[in-house]
Formats: sequence, structure tokens, C-alpha cells
Amino acid sequence: MSNGLKKRIVKEIKVDLDKCIGCRACEMACSGFHAVPKFSSTNPARSRIRVIIEDRKDVYVPVRAGDYAQAECNCRNSYVINGKEYSECSFCTVSCSTRDLFKDPDSGLPLKCDMCADDPTLPEPMCVQVCCCDALTYVEREEEGENEVGPRGEIEVGLESLVNRFGIDKVVDLVSQLSKTK
Repeated sequence: MSNGLKKRIVKEIKVDLDKCIGCRACEMACSGFHAVPKFSSTNPARSRIRVIIEDRKDVYVPVRAGDYAQAECNCRNSYVINGKEYSECSFCTVSCSTRDLFKDPDSGLPLKCDMCADDPTLPEPMCVQVCCCDALTYVEREEEGENEVGPRGEIEVGLESLVNRFGIDKVVDLVSQLSKTK
């Protein structure tokens, strides 16, 4: 008898803060991979991973872009690492309306880590491939979970962001105009 749960593959990038040296190679590789055309430029502002650096340069935390949130969260927790206090926002993966982290610098659209999904599929995301000190490691594991619709891609997240910003009518009109010119 089936319990309605299927096994699914969960992909994740694990971070070992003790190994990260703050070189930011992961940012450069990510921005190059997502450039159009691929590797034609590097701009860390377009990276889906950012290395958050403590002011005194003794703690480096790679943070990957997660989902888009329309509003600022109300969590105001702090973390203490090696006796130093950090705001929860420093480690947040969400692209939200209150900060520029994980937003494209030109369009303002939210960025989200796609694990370098490509065709053909890469053995590991680019950030993991270039991490010279093994602070980032790629892991695939099976777990039971409910059947779910696949993860939203950049187009879906971008369109939702445009609709929230300009309204559905303006977005539909623009798409209609663009389809007539192609």
C-alpha cells in the first residue's frame, strides 16, 4: 500500500564555514555561467551566490539566492559567531523588496540559484567546481516527499516580479506587443 509519498532527489550545496577563505571564485564562476552568452562576462552583482564578509574580515559566509519574497520579513533575529553578533538578514537567501542582494543590477528582477541547470547537465554547480578549498560541496540525496510541481524557473519568478511591480495588464500588453514584432 502506497502512502502517497514519492521518493525525490534533493540537490543541495553544503557550506563548511571553517574552510571558506573568502576568495569569491564562486561568485565569479556563477556570474560567468549565467552571462549571455555564457562566460562572455563576469559581474558578481549578477551572481546567485554571494560571500558575506564580516566587517573585520574574519568570517566568510557563502549564501545562495533563494525564492523571491514580495515583502520584508518580520524576523529580527541575531546570531553570534565567534563572539560577534550578526543580523539574520546577512544570511538570508531571499530576494526581497527591502534590499538589493540577489537582484539583477540592470532590471531589478530577482535572481535565484538554479544549481546551474543546463543542457547537458553539469556534474556539479559551477560554484562547487571552482571552490579551491572545498568549502562548497554538492550533495544529492533521496527523500520521501509529496508530489510537487517542479521548481519555478527564472522566467516564472521574473514574470511574477514584473506583475507585482507593474500590474498584470501592463505585462500582458507588453508581451502581446513583443509577440507581434517577432
